Amino acid sequence: MAHIEYFFTTISPFVYLGGPRFAAIVAGQGATVAWKPLDAPALFPRTGGQVLAERHDSRKAYRLQELRRQAANAGLPLNLKPAHFPVNPAPSCYAVIAAARVGGDVAGLVHGFGRALWAEDRNIAEDEVVKDVLAAHGFDPAIADRHMLAAAETYAANLEEAVARGVFGVPFYIVGDEMFWGQDRLEDLDRHLATL
Repeated sequence: MAHIEYFFTTISPFVYLGGPRFAAIVAGQGATVAWKPLDAPALFPRTGGQVLAERHDSRKAYRLQELRRQAANAGLPLNLKPAHFPVNPAPSCYAVIAAARVGGDVAGLVHGFGRALWAEDRNIAEDEVVKDVLAAHGFDPAIADRHMLAAAETYAANLEEAVARGVFGVPFYIVGDEMFWGQDRLEDLDRHLATL
């Protein structure tokens, strides 16, 4: 059975846009997933990248065009200027880590946070929103509180692991020695999984 190590952050629009396709690939290939949320704004400068605010204006403008096109391709609503971005990813990422420990629809949960931020103009750093998204995807909202300390430790460890393993952006998928960066590489990931 194929196993995917998935490095991501809940605040990435590209994680949101690729979420349904990634879930379909995982189901179609019968793969398992290690969910590894991390602090992407901290990852970028450590691996040669820049946070969005520090990028050149031409890169920012291209990003907006790409997001518009990718949202249309995915058939997903996306607000190019959401009310709560940038936002602290930690609370929602902690919730994903806690949810992955108990099991359930983690893919739906990750997508739910993305939809809340990028399509519903909700602040996914707020406790009430985190608990609401957890409940909407079948999780006990209290797990975010019960597992907060362990989730914080895992969140920090995921960042260190990502840097050590050559992850430099999100979404990032690792299968054995093969690495795939970006939701626009999901077809390549799917083809690779089919060979295993």
